[in-house]
Amino acid sequence: MQGARIISIGSAVPDLCINNKEISQIVETSDEWIVSRTGIKERRILNGINQSVVDLAYSASMEALNNANMNPLEIDLIILATSSPNDLFGSASQVQAKIGAQKAVAFDITAACSGFVLAIVTASQFIQNGSYKNILIIGADVLSKWIDWSDRKTCILFGDGAGAAIMQACHKKDNGILGFQLNTDGTKSNQLSITYKENTDSHNTLKLFQGKFQYLSMNGQEVYKFAVSKVPASIKKCLNSIELSAQDINWLLLHQANQRILHSVADRLSIDNCKIISNLSKYGNTSAASIPLALDEALKSNKIIKEDIIVISGFGAGLTWGTVVIKWKC
Repeated sequence: MQGARIISIGSAVPDLCINNKEISQIVETSDEWIVSRTGIKERRILNGINQSVVDLAYSASMEALNNANMNPLEIDLIILATSSPNDLFGSASQVQAKIGAQKAVAFDITAACSGFVLAIVTASQFIQNGSYKNILIIGADVLSKWIDWSDRKTCILFGDGAGAAIMQACHKKDNGILGFQLNTDGTKSNQLSITYKENTDSHNTLKLFQGKFQYLSMNGQEVYKFAVSKVPASIKKCLNSIELSAQDINWLLLHQANQRILHSVADRLSIDNCKIISNLSKYGNTSAASIPLALDEALKSNKIIKEDIIVISGFGAGLTWGTVVIKWKC
C-alpha cells in the first residue's frame, strides 16, 4: 500500500456578508445574544441569480489546483461532499465539467457536517489501494437555501461556503493520513434534518403521493449534548489506534458549529484553546465546507507548518461523526 497526503487547499465564500445586527432586524435577537451563545458574528450568503453550490465548489477547486500547479486533466477522481446540491442526482459532475477535469470520475457524498472528513477517508482508501493518484475533494454547502429565515433557532447559525483539497499518492514514508474513526447513529436522525413531507392528497387516479422538502430543523440542545460527548470519544479512540496522545497534537480542527462546542471538546481532551483552529465568528456553520475553509485560512496565515499533527473531527446530521488525524507534509 502507498501513502496519501494533502498537497494543496483552496476555499471560496460568497460576497454577501450578513452580520448579527442585520439578522436582528428579521428575528427577535441581538448581536450580544448570538455571540454569547454561538461565537458567530457574521456569515456569508449566496444570493446571486442562478448561483449554486457548484459555483462555490468551482472557485475553491480552481484555487486548490492553482496552488498545486496542477492541470485539471491530471485529476483522476472528484468527491463532492454536500447536503445542498443544485440537482438531487448530484452536483459533482457539474463541477467536473466546469473545471475541465474530463478524465475524472465524479460523485457526491452526503454526510452533512461530517462530509469533508468522510471525503478525506474515502479518497485516502482509493489512493492507498492504488486505484487513483490525484483526487480532488470538496466540501461545499449553501444551507441558506434551506433555512426558514423566520426561525431564530436556525437562521442565526448557518452560512454558505466551499473548501477544496487535492490529495495525492506518495511514498509510504511520506504518508500524511495517519488514521481515522467514523460513526453513525441513525436513531437520532430527526434531531437535525431537512425532511421530505408528502402531501395528504394523492395524485389523480394513480393514487400517487408527492410532496416537497421542508426547511432545516434542529434540536439544538440534543445536538450540543451529542457533540460534546461523542466527538472527544471519537478523537481518543482514533489517537489510541495510532498510538498517539492528545499531547502529541499541534492543532485541533473541529467542524465549526458553535464556539462552546469547540472549547468543550478541547477541555475534555485537555487540549489548550490556543491549539483550536477556528474562523466560526466570520462564517458561521458552513456544514461540509467548514473544515476545509478553516484549514485553508490557517495555512494562509502560516499557523500550520510541515510535520504538524492535526486532529480533524466532523459531526452533525445523520447523526454522523468522525475523526481523521493527518500530518501536514507540505
